[in-house]
Amino acid sequence: MPGESIFPTLEPLLEQVSKPIQYVGGELNSTVKDWTVGGDHTVRWALMYPDAYEVGVPNQGSMILYEVLNERPDALAERTYSVWPDMEALMRAHAVPQFTVDGHRALGDFDLFGLSFSTELGYTNMLTALDLGGIPLHAIDRDDTHPVVIAGGHAAFNPETIADFIDAAIVGDGEEAVLMVTDVVAAWKRDGMPGGRVELLLRLARTGSVYVPRFYDVSYLPDGRIQRIAPNPAYPGVPWRVAKHTVMDLDAWPYPKQPLVPLAESVHERMSVEIFRGCTRGCRFCQAGMITRPVRERSITGIGEMVQRGLAATGFEEVGLLSLSSADHTEIGEVTKGLADRYEGSKVGLSLPSTRVDAFNIDLANELTRNGRRSGLTFAPEGGSERIRKVINKMVTEEDLINTVAAAYGAGWRQVKLYFMCGLPTETDEDVVQIAELAKKVIETGRKVSGRNDIRCTVSIGGFVPKAHTPFQWAPQLSAEDTDARLHKLRDAIRSDRRVGSSIGFRYHDGKPGIVEGLLSRGDRRVGRVIEAVWRDGGRFDGWSEHFSYERWMECAARELAPFGIDVDWYTTRGREESEVLPWDHIDSGLDKEWLWQDWLDAIDEVEVDDCRWTPCFDCGVCPQLGTEIQVGPTGKTLLPITVVGGSPVREQTHSHA
Repeated sequence: MPGESIFPTLEPLLEQVSKPIQYVGGELNSTVKDWTVGGDHTVRWALMYPDAYEVGVPNQGSMILYEVLNERPDALAERTYSVWPDMEALMRAHAVPQFTVDGHRALGDFDLFGLSFSTELGYTNMLTALDLGGIPLHAIDRDDTHPVVIAGGHAAFNPETIADFIDAAIVGDGEEAVLMVTDVVAAWKRDGMPGGRVELLLRLARTGSVYVPRFYDVSYLPDGRIQRIAPNPAYPGVPWRVAKHTVMDLDAWPYPKQPLVPLAESVHERMSVEIFRGCTRGCRFCQAGMITRPVRERSITGIGEMVQRGLAATGFEEVGLLSLSSADHTEIGEVTKGLADRYEGSKVGLSLPSTRVDAFNIDLANELTRNGRRSGLTFAPEGGSERIRKVINKMVTEEDLINTVAAAYGAGWRQVKLYFMCGLPTETDEDVVQIAELAKKVIETGRKVSGRNDIRCTVSIGGFVPKAHTPFQWAPQLSAEDTDARLHKLRDAIRSDRRVGSSIGFRYHDGKPGIVEGLLSRGDRRVGRVIEAVWRDGGRFDGWSEHFSYERWMECAARELAPFGIDVDWYTTRGREESEVLPWDHIDSGLDKEWLWQDWLDAIDEVEVDDCRWTPCFDCGVCPQLGTEIQVGPTGKTLLPITVVGGSPVREQTHSHA
């Protein structure tokens, strides 16, 4: 029977695998609804973050969709995660299908299979789940008995590389989008499911905000570039461009209200609140900042209520105040002071993700550490030289950085982490070696202001990967060999100064994973053949260094791309011209392509652009095109104290938000 638990078959396998608890479910605040909760027209979602349980379960986006859907009386949502290779082998041997951790129901029983991709390196895990679920890998081979496979998340802003495997993609914010899709599916069911799967997909496509690859034709030029991407005329009403979803008024969406508490160890052991969405700083490398415009702040009282409710529901002792640049919230000082006042004397600690150098101040840091927790501070200058920071529009001077770390070391911090990128457009060896000079000055400054020698600085380097919908979408990517050579020069420069070298930690990845990510991030439909070949050759968990095989990816890519006369370099280290049709041009992020091109030219000319939150509009296109607007404070409201007993708030005393 559809919807029956497969746990009796699964349970004997659990004692034979590592970390069996990740497959058991039953977490605090998880939901298992009756399969027929909404009658014959119930819409059933299986939601997947395509990575291991420990990475997927704390994912904020997936948690929000899970809760939003389960609040509907006519819908249910359950979660599934990637199974480790030991479990996959046993499932195949014992004919156990991909299952949800909530009701242990077979993936193939659901109406919709939604995957949230924050990185392209999860694509092979999607194929494993489809195959274990008994769902044909190729969308064209599925029939009315199979779930509709929908991709979302940041990587869905270029869905072309996985176009063969997905039925649809949703770009942008998911809260309203999944409810809209649920409405469409429910109406189709009530109508008696006319026209089957194709009719349902047509209804979704005609909303204008769901991309269905099968309804679009791609033609190519003799040199391998795309000639055009256009709706197939056999399917009237399919739009030329698919618009992203944008949720306005975050206070109206205070999710998750009941955050999940993982049973097994996970990457984030905390309760998180998203304090604003979007970023207009304009860092040219940052896809997340570009595709999530405009900025929408949650009010100080809205944040306070979410923190209070979330702590009461979970028992967590740390609250993460999340966003792309949390210290940029117009009331961040009031938020942190209000929360620190409220929970003073309890076990509750506050944390911010990495902080912009020019947004950090000691008052803010002291509020975050008032309950005695003082972890290291992380700053992200991104570029080693002043010149390269102008190219990427990261408006932070060396003086800004030195002053900031001086304040931190002077206030008692001993450890600072600095994050940079290698391989940025126009970058030279000298730009990267400058990172060593900067790190040395940080250590010397720390020793001077603190009067101590136990000062530490960790330099962490990531390889730059050009992404869709950014000014750098046209940029050539640095080869793996050149990336490695540049990083070796930097390592030698750091070690060469014995006075400070031992105080500087150096962490970096080689350039190889970045090339694969680059292939997937700017690829087109032809790259789908590479993904499938890698998966059939055993590719799994490509985001994990111990499972990643660069050689496998390169061998499969060489074989699968050769018939088209193109190769990996064609997708990665090749620069693009303004006139080239990009694989994602029919996906509307709100950003004008002409504006992005001009920003690319500004980057080459080392011209900086201000943050449009505080300056006149730069006509990027988002607000007028999508009917949205920047929503920032200050609200002028304050957080009232609440009674805290044993670390848990016991009664509501905050202002309601406007």
